Amino acid sequence: MQFFTALLLCCFVYVAQAQAQSQTDASPKNWLEANASEQAKAIAQGKLTSQQLVFAYLNRIDSLDPRINSILRLNSEAMKVAAQRDLDVKNGKPLGPLHGVPVLLKDNIETKDMPTTAGAMALVNNDTGRDSPLVAGLREAGAIILGKTNLSEWANFRSEDSISGWSAVGGLTRNPHNLARTACGSSSGSGAAMAANLASLTVGTETNGSIICPASFNGVVGYKPTVGLIPQTYIVPISSSQDTAGPITATVSDAGLMASVMADKKVAAEHNVNLSQLSSLNGEPEGKLKGKRIGVVRFSPSRVDGVNEAYEQALDTLKAQGAVLIDINEFSMPDEFWDKSYYVLLSEFKTTLNTYLTDSPAQLPVRSLKALIAFNQNDDREMQLFDQSIFIKSEETNGASGEAYQSAVAFVQNATRKDGIDKLLADNEVDILVAPSNNPAFLIDAVYGDHAPKGFTGIGYMAAIAGYPHVSVPMGAEKGLPLGLSFISSAWQDEVVLSAANAFEKAHQFALKPQFYPSRAQSPDMEAVFESLNP
Repeated sequence: MQFFTALLLCCFVYVAQAQAQSQTDASPKNWLEANASEQAKAIAQGKLTSQQLVFAYLNRIDSLDPRINSILRLNSEAMKVAAQRDLDVKNGKPLGPLHGVPVLLKDNIETKDMPTTAGAMALVNNDTGRDSPLVAGLREAGAIILGKTNLSEWANFRSEDSISGWSAVGGLTRNPHNLARTACGSSSGSGAAMAANLASLTVGTETNGSIICPASFNGVVGYKPTVGLIPQTYIVPISSSQDTAGPITATVSDAGLMASVMADKKVAAEHNVNLSQLSSLNGEPEGKLKGKRIGVVRFSPSRVDGVNEAYEQALDTLKAQGAVLIDINEFSMPDEFWDKSYYVLLSEFKTTLNTYLTDSPAQLPVRSLKALIAFNQNDDREMQLFDQSIFIKSEETNGASGEAYQSAVAFVQNATRKDGIDKLLADNEVDILVAPSNNPAFLIDAVYGDHAPKGFTGIGYMAAIAGYPHVSVPMGAEKGLPLGLSFISSAWQDEVVLSAANAFEKAHQFALKPQFYPSRAQSPDMEAVFESLNP
């Protein structure tokens, strides 16, 4: 924590400037409870300064993050940028929709002012001096890059026995609701940081569940856009067909606003995605669910009773808002689906990573997957907890080329698109599919790796492999652990899923604040149960 303390001390000169300004109608601490658009509006109106807001978050990080370890690095320029944002307000300059609002980025997303490590020792010095396009969009909107969040190393694509939330550079991120449980990978740091309210907004990335799972496990909103809406450029890759960045936020309206400034405007226009609609969800009228036909996924029930109970309560909310619910009881994937989908990722990873390592302008010790495997084998910290079995399998492929690869891609995309989500929507004449996002967070296991005793639930894998939009919204809790409800639709129907998710969120009004309990046994409601009666 010496780094945090030093950063806070260096910020006092800016805070003194902020305190010298006119008094606000609410303290910065109270403004931390507001959503990002409200914070930006308050800054523009002079009710709050960006310096006050950033400093309040830095204080909160210094106080709370040692328990969860979600922040890998803070931006030493953050307060300086905040001072400039406040000067822009004072001078009457045009302001963006996120003016003065601090954002945390997953540390596989490049920024010109910090290295991008993907949590790996081989990329410790990956200081490229360039912004990814999504970061450029955030800066143009007035946002402040507060720092980088920890992640599952290499976005959880190194070992079949991995521990979600662990990276060699950042250590282990924990779930703020229960420190003994996983924050889920690979956007673990972004999910945990958002739940702990350590920034106004956070960004994650997903290949297969790495936005939705952290959002569900940590009790926040996660939005995985249609692949291609947000540029993949200058993000450490896994899969050219599935990778996307996306918002992890406190509210659906924040997610829509954030996506609207990170999106590729040309791509959005080509596919009729109305970015102004995404950015204005906060002002949407009531009744957006009335008459909306929603497909209720029944073919993959959870093995956790509490999840199914929370799901039924969420469905009651949808019904009460006028939605027409259609049960979908049957669906199955082809026999070869899982093997082929894994093969696609292995093949694409080899090609995309080799390209990324070769093209990085930073001074790196490795320039290929083969060299990376050798590097890790000789690094004690990298190999202490688990192996690199996925790396080795990926290296053994021919990469993203050849007939076998092309056939596998076509097979899995057809299974999840035409014969998957699109078929479910068309056959049942529905606009959206809903399902539980996942089961509750499982225990961190440093012996056997990730281990979910009752498996996983939901159909997020279909949206991930299809490249279709998916939003997870908090819907309830099971034994003190958050649960999410998924909204999924077809390609480029991002506005449809966000609008429905936003309406549900406003009507359902469920929120669970983290209590940072070391374990369930040490939570106040359980202490007496775990104590001996001493008869």
